[in-house]
Amino acid sequence: MEIDGIIESILFASGDPFPVGRLASLLDVSEAEVLEAAKRLADFYAFEKRGLRLLRLEGSLQLCSAPENGEWVRRALDARKPPRLSPAALEVLAVIAYNQPATRLLVEQLRGVDSGYTVGLLVEKGLIEPCGRLDVPGRPVLYRTTAAFLRCFGLSSLEELPPLGGPGQGSAEAEAGAGQTVMEGFEDGARP
Repeated sequence: MEIDGIIESILFASGDPFPVGRLASLLDVSEAEVLEAAKRLADFYAFEKRGLRLLRLEGSLQLCSAPENGEWVRRALDARKPPRLSPAALEVLAVIAYNQPATRLLVEQLRGVDSGYTVGLLVEKGLIEPCGRLDVPGRPVLYRTTAAFLRCFGLSSLEELPPLGGPGQGSAEAEAGAGQTVMEGFEDGARP
């Protein structure tokens, strides 16, 4: 059985991230074999400069368009260029990404301002999602990042997030440059 082609067909038809475990179960092979086949496909797409890329998003795989073809895809689909995230949205997203699951109260305590609107906006954009409730009075909603967050920022897993620097670690210029890279990654990310 040629699992590369089968995996490619399933991922193409799905369009969404597809769990590696589910692929292994469907094909009656190990997860390691699925990941090996995915690596072969990803290498093939990159080496041949194909218009597709295979992304690994934590425990899932997804086919998407090559980032360098993003402008053509947007034109063809008459889609607008994704809007940039505001500095406030980036702050909220960073707090949740590094502290997840996190409540809106934690975000507001760290930022020092009301963040309800921004949290709602990030949920609407699909970059964060509710993932339960904290077991304290009032039962506040807990939020975590999504596969769309990983895809937009070019990450395979949360372990790839850059380390947090404490006071005196890293210059303001480096931090400003990192923010610009993040915003460019959101703007130019691959389109699923």
